[in-house]
Amino acid sequence: MSLLSFSSSSYIAAFFLYCFAFLFYVIAIAGRRWSDRDPAAHMKRWGTFAFVVSSTGLALHLAFFFTRWAGSGQVPTSNMYEFMSFLAMAIMIAYTIVYSMYRNPMLGMFALPLVVIIVAYAAVFPQEVQPLIPALDSIWLKVHVTTAALGEAFFAVGFAAGLMYLLRAVDFTGTSKGARRSQFWVEFTLYAIIMIVGFIVAVFVFRGLGYEAGFTREKVNIDDRGVESTSVETAYYTLPPIFKPYNSQVDKMDSFLGMEDGLLEAPSWMNGVNAGRKLNTVVWSIITGSLLYGLMRLLFRKRLSVVIHPTLEGIDPDDLDEISYRAIAIGFPIFTLGALIFAMIWAERAWGRFWGWDPKEVWALITWLFYSAYLHFRLSRGWQGLNSSWLAVIGFVIVLFTLIGVNLVIAGLHSYAGV
Repeated sequence: MSLLSFSSSSYIAAFFLYCFAFLFYVIAIAGRRWSDRDPAAHMKRWGTFAFVVSSTGLALHLAFFFTRWAGSGQVPTSNMYEFMSFLAMAIMIAYTIVYSMYRNPMLGMFALPLVVIIVAYAAVFPQEVQPLIPALDSIWLKVHVTTAALGEAFFAVGFAAGLMYLLRAVDFTGTSKGARRSQFWVEFTLYAIIMIVGFIVAVFVFRGLGYEAGFTREKVNIDDRGVESTSVETAYYTLPPIFKPYNSQVDKMDSFLGMEDGLLEAPSWMNGVNAGRKLNTVVWSIITGSLLYGLMRLLFRKRLSVVIHPTLEGIDPDDLDEISYRAIAIGFPIFTLGALIFAMIWAERAWGRFWGWDPKEVWALITWLFYSAYLHFRLSRGWQGLNSSWLAVIGFVIVLFTLIGVNLVIAGLHSYAGV
């Protein structure tokens, strides 16, 4: 078996171990309510078992990383598949560190699903080893990406603890305006997570069906001398085209519900032949995510936040608030080094300037400023509890947009990450 083949097998095994670990954490937390004996002993026993399983998954994940590195001859962080895989591994490392400090198995019930979703999301992208372009062939890139991802991993753990706090502390029986607003936004956060799951489900379903559609359109190019020329652009879809590229023609299309062309055309102001495909992906994510959310609402016959809330009874919300703050406090200096300092050094080596207002650079700065404000409000204004937890949740939403939205939607010098 080659190193790359072993690496792929390790990755799949790690994914399933993370899934099993999550189920064991659910048994540890939810099962304590029905334990005939000591509930605390039940949670400790199953929580320890779940942690062992998740740690075994992390060991296999590390094996994936190092064997892919050895097999490809380059650090596996140069495309979306490799980077998101590394981010999931970094979150597990951050979770393991935080768990060793607090020994609270409750955190695993929220951190492990995040890892599972990111691992599955990574698998959506092409998994072949790709040759490095010159800008990526730098030791400073490796240092920049790995440290930035590790900082973001601690932010993810802070997000998990912050979301747990909100699910524990928000009054889901209140009828005041403030209570209803908090209930709505907590539920919307869960809905947004399910939309990401919906995107993953849609991609794998249609990939399993072998679906493919393609569109072409002519592009007019004008060179420096004002001479016009035309070229043909092509966009390939793996999801049925609800939105096709603007002013395009069908090149090929597999049958789906009798569709022979895109149902709608992307707006003319959305530049690029791939703009329609990206809009189509967003629409499919909303559709499949809404269907999953609706099925879960039918199954439980109540809001998901109301379903989860009772499982957190007996947990001290102050502990969750402390875990969230501590995780973010650890991640902030690491993120500062990786996303700003090391990133600027790499940018100078790759493009001859430390800062260029590239979209990824701008959003990395926005992320840094947001978490700077979080720590400022926490330390100088005494923001704790609900305010602090909302900031932890919003902060990680910004992180996800920086990682996913900027890479895949906004064009810039970092666009290669979405290839």
